[in-house]
Amino acid sequence: MRHIARLVRSASLIGYVELVKSLGRDPNAFMRTVGLQARFLDDPETLIPRDAARELLEITARATKTEDLALRLAAQRKLSALGPISFVLREEPTPRHALDTLCRYLKLVNASLIVRVEETDSLVIIREDLLPSPGLQMRQSVELSVGTMFRMLGDLIGPHWRPLEVRFSHRPPADVSAHRAFFGRSVKFNQEFNGLVCLATDLSRPREPGDPVAAGLARKYLEAALRDRSESAQETCRQLILALLPGGTCSAQAIARHLRVDRRTLHRRLEAEGLTFSGLLDQVRSDLARRHLRESDLPLSEVAELLGFANPSSFSHWFHHRFGCSASQWSRQAADAAAPQAG
Repeated sequence: MRHIARLVRSASLIGYVELVKSLGRDPNAFMRTVGLQARFLDDPETLIPRDAARELLEITARATKTEDLALRLAAQRKLSALGPISFVLREEPTPRHALDTLCRYLKLVNASLIVRVEETDSLVIIREDLLPSPGLQMRQSVELSVGTMFRMLGDLIGPHWRPLEVRFSHRPPADVSAHRAFFGRSVKFNQEFNGLVCLATDLSRPREPGDPVAAGLARKYLEAALRDRSESAQETCRQLILALLPGGTCSAQAIARHLRVDRRTLHRRLEAEGLTFSGLLDQVRSDLARRHLRESDLPLSEVAELLGFANPSSFSHWFHHRFGCSASQWSRQAADAAAPQAG
């Protein structure tokens, strides 16, 4: 079975070749390092390995000393990069409706990106999570996702729109001026989530309708594509675990309820793929723990909460059992290992 969540459209790297050339480097050399070829980018619908794309961004940013590499790519993004989805989004009556539609069809664009929208009386919070890639840093991929969402909303609302807040869970770069210039305001780092905080009134602004005929045809195509898109039980559960962990409500029962099956059915589906729910939960927690400890300065108590543990002591016990050392020791070892690379 082909794991869709491990593939992304080559459109995610639109502008990469030109950007790297503008930095005076050879993009083909970087691409060969991760097993990609420039011809893969000719067709934006070509599916390429997700982890190769993520690693490409990281090694390019380090080699060119361009901490805002992902934002430079995001600056070139237009709504049309979403393909047929863009026709449907432009036909929605408000940006808020368009955001809901984007969430519906998101797996057709990037199956490893999970967008959750939370709404209060006056605010809309857009949380963006990426399914982890064990052993790979994801800073550039995260910033590309959030930067692209910012650009898409700007296309829907207006070029002068700005979010109320921009948040990243990783630590800040040495120079934050590029991030401030891109988003038009100060950016918060070492936060509990990646994403945007917007005024609800901005997202409720009426929009001029687009092309209803093209939108209708595109919607039919997208609905058919959704029906044809089959995901493994592992991929579906990973997405749900990632979404439910921070709220402390992640359990086999909760996952089964979201899938509208009973627990026994869920366990049978995972067993058919050689997995158990507890084992998959540990995998996701391990990937997230490594990511937070390697890329952020969040207190361990907050990391424990984001991983769904009731208290820091439960997290500490689990971490030591899983990694053979304390979280603090692991964090120091990771920093020591990264020091020569940064230098």
